[in-house]
Amino acid sequence: MTESEHKIIEILRILEQQEKPTGSKFIADKLKSKGFNLGERAVRYHMQLLDEKGFTERVGYAGRQITELGLKELEKGLIYDQVDFIYSKFEEMIYLTDFDINKRKGNVVVNTSTLHDEKALDIIKEVFKNNLCVSPFIEIQNNENLKIKTICGTTIDGILLNNGISSFPVYGGLLKIEDYTPTKFSELISYKKTSITPLDAFYSEDTTSVLDVILEGNGLIPANFRLIPSVCRDKTIAIVEELKKIGFTGVIDISKDGENLFGIPVSEGMIGVAICGGMTPLCAAREQGYDVDIQIGEAFADFETLTPIDKTQNTILKPKNTLVTEQTPFILNKTWTLIEKVYFDFNKEKGDIISNYSYVNNEYLDEAIEIMAKTYKNNPDYINNHYKVIKGPEESVIATICSLSIDGILINNGIICTPKYGGLLEISDSPKFIDLVSYRGSSMDPHKIFISKKMTDVVNNNKILASVKEIPLIARDESVRLLNKIKKIGFPIYKIGKAREITYNAKVDSYNFGIVTGSGLNPITAIKENNIPIKVKAIERVIAFENMENFY
Repeated sequence: MTESEHKIIEILRILEQQEKPTGSKFIADKLKSKGFNLGERAVRYHMQLLDEKGFTERVGYAGRQITELGLKELEKGLIYDQVDFIYSKFEEMIYLTDFDINKRKGNVVVNTSTLHDEKALDIIKEVFKNNLCVSPFIEIQNNENLKIKTICGTTIDGILLNNGISSFPVYGGLLKIEDYTPTKFSELISYKKTSITPLDAFYSEDTTSVLDVILEGNGLIPANFRLIPSVCRDKTIAIVEELKKIGFTGVIDISKDGENLFGIPVSEGMIGVAICGGMTPLCAAREQGYDVDIQIGEAFADFETLTPIDKTQNTILKPKNTLVTEQTPFILNKTWTLIEKVYFDFNKEKGDIISNYSYVNNEYLDEAIEIMAKTYKNNPDYINNHYKVIKGPEESVIATICSLSIDGILINNGIICTPKYGGLLEISDSPKFIDLVSYRGSSMDPHKIFISKKMTDVVNNNKILASVKEIPLIARDESVRLLNKIKKIGFPIYKIGKAREITYNAKVDSYNFGIVTGSGLNPITAIKENNIPIKVKAIERVIAFENMENFY
């Protein structure tokens, strides 16, 4: 869910809590207390959008109130629609792009970024100079902070469509570079399986290594993967060559018909296209610790308002020289082996469960355990209290229970349980998921994505990590019996859904019901929120449950 959508949900929540029509000043003040910097004028704009959708209505000069339709929309939380919204949003942006190659006129999709330190601009220029971008054409606005508009890779999809070529966004991810040669996507997120823009998950300072690619030829850069009908291959290559003459150099490679591209399989009748992420130059600044806000593919700009940031460009990436046959595995595929190793004896409360491993320097170990204990005591309903410390000479492992253990226990008892989403759960009187990433559509553990993007607020009992699993409806009675036993033993189970129920705003497939479980990474996240350096390793290995300690 984008920041704008979060704001709309919060406005609806504020109106729901009022018993009378409410004005924009009151709403702006309430939003500010929730961490949204939105003035009265911006609130009025959002209210007009809500009026048009029928979610709110004006009551004279007294203000606005939420409608029945708005209440229903708020009850759903919009989140399960957002999983499909991202893909639909990019389809809309592709359709609205009208850049003409011959005339070099028209609108292009742009990422809008804010720099809070002008020194970051030198690093960004260096990335553009080495052609790790979609295009060097940008616009800089120097107001209170520097605002930079950079061309988004979606523009290329739009240009192809304008020339009669269908381009389907499939994945956003991290492309591994070795000796300046692109080799394989090391991480992927599906556009159709997430509520956040895929590349948005990969621009934290500890995920990319754009500067390493420039300096040493080795590292990870954000990139997108598209599919195009293979009958259009020659025409696509011709257009890409024309785009290079203008300054659109973002296409990294184009596969042959049915040819695997950078570890991603391509079916017969299609070709794969890899495109450099439009926010790659900004990632380099983030890697150096600069404060950069990036909005991906949020707006359009007239191409004529953009100018090259550097005219002396040097393309450092080499063409691929090998065909990668090993596929980039998704997280769920990687975890089934561990799930099958789970065995738990209810009567003895013993057995092997899956654990997350996190590494902390021994000098911080006592403080880290203290924070975990405090986090559990402050919120025992949501934080799991089981852990194990495995001491090493310089750093120690803190093992916590992975919620995939619950899938393993149920499967051991003859019940199919499938992880569906990892999400960010907002705790309140009525808990709601505000973001979801599918286990089937991501190569990275979804919870690690939210941690790396610093989206959690575990310490203040506000936004925690949780998972959604689905179980066949026919097995519900037996599942409820087992899940209640599991919960009493200490496994974090928040909610057992019913048939056709939207569970904490998460929707599962028909003929299934959903359960919501807590992540064992919540206490670890609390450690990170207290600025203690800790390396998070999710879904690591099996461990004996009876050997774990707990907080009381």
